[in-house]
Amino acid sequence: MRQGAYSYRHDPAVPSFKDDRPVVLFDGDCALCSHSARTLLKHGPRFRLLPMQGDLGRALLAHYGLSPDDPASMLVIEDGQAMGMSDAVLHLVRYLPFPYRLGMVGYVVPRPIRDLAYRFVARNRRRLKGKTWCAMPPEGADMKDRILD
Repeated sequence: MRQGAYSYRHDPAVPSFKDDRPVVLFDGDCALCSHSARTLLKHGPRFRLLPMQGDLGRALLAHYGLSPDDPASMLVIEDGQAMGMSDAVLHLVRYLPFPYRLGMVGYVVPRPIRDLAYRFVARNRRRLKGKTWCAMPPEGADMKDRILD
């Protein structure tokens, strides 16, 4: 998944988008992922959200050699660099308030073990029932600038 910083800007398959803030690509068809996205909307004002099912999401995943059909495709792009799996999750919790920030204890676990746990949850995440993503911002909230499609 290693690419140069902002390499997607030179990829004709990736549409232009606002990348002045970190972008979080997530599975909009997954209740667990959608809940996480809503949590980021509520508590992580620095992030923009992008469902991987859209044209831009699919193009960015393809650029980084990932598939939107792969459960391990969660991606965070900040300062032009992409992070995936457990590194991406730990990066996000760093910017959330207590109690979410407690997730940073995950840094004491070696990456191969963290990523193994991430893949297990990712493979089984769609078994969870619940609401999936709706790109409409919550009523009364001005979040249109934070949701990409």
